[in-house]
Amino acid sequence: MKSICVIPARYSSTRLPGKPLKDICGKPMICRVYERAKAAKSVAEVFVATDDERILQAVEKNFGKAIMTRADHKTGTDRLAEVAEKFSDVEVIVNVQGDEPLIEPALIDELVAEFVKDKNLQMATVATELSDADEMKNPNNVKVVLDKNNDALYFSRSLIPYPRNAGKAKVFKHIGIYAYRRNFLLNYAKMEPTPLEQSESLEQLRALENGFKIRVIKSSCRFVGVDTEEDLKLVNEIYRGEKI
Repeated sequence: MKSICVIPARYSSTRLPGKPLKDICGKPMICRVYERAKAAKSVAEVFVATDDERILQAVEKNFGKAIMTRADHKTGTDRLAEVAEKFSDVEVIVNVQGDEPLIEPALIDELVAEFVKDKNLQMATVATELSDADEMKNPNNVKVVLDKNNDALYFSRSLIPYPRNAGKAKVFKHIGIYAYRRNFLLNYAKMEPTPLEQSESLEQLRALENGFKIRVIKSSCRFVGVDTEEDLKLVNEIYRGEKI
């Protein structure tokens, strides 16, 4: 089963303009993400998908592979689907966000392995347990509740499950790393936005509202996505202090 990893990257960012090219210990962030993804054993190729020549040049200067995509895509999924159309021999496509320079390569392998084990699986993602009360209440932390098979029941910016009886259920934070069966991805990108998706501003709800399952891998990996200058400073400190 052939799998590839695609890292969508736009230059513009509301909170951190030019985010993909921000420096992390001497290299642009997008190149750090690429290096981490490239270390995964289960993917045949890794590509950055961008609509900006500056990002393309930065990736290629650091010996990576990048693909130019259209500038009118509304979502990263649309950009991913454009790349998927070019690879008819690929069965699984892993989508790693361009602002996750601490992505664990083994986690990519775990996602791909789910598709090997379950031939009917169409989509998978990742979650990690939350314990801090403030993080649970933060609407920027998307929460997910699971069934007994670790398939997602619902994603929300609200605290779910509601702790009417404290301690009865764990709270999981959704991590925006996805894997798709290629044919599903192409169809998924063509689906119309759905009411819950629009209400929560969470694109993955489109799959649930259309009756598709999303498998969720539970992970204890450290996730420090870069959205602010403070995040960028923290990631630089981690890179300087650890072997990554």
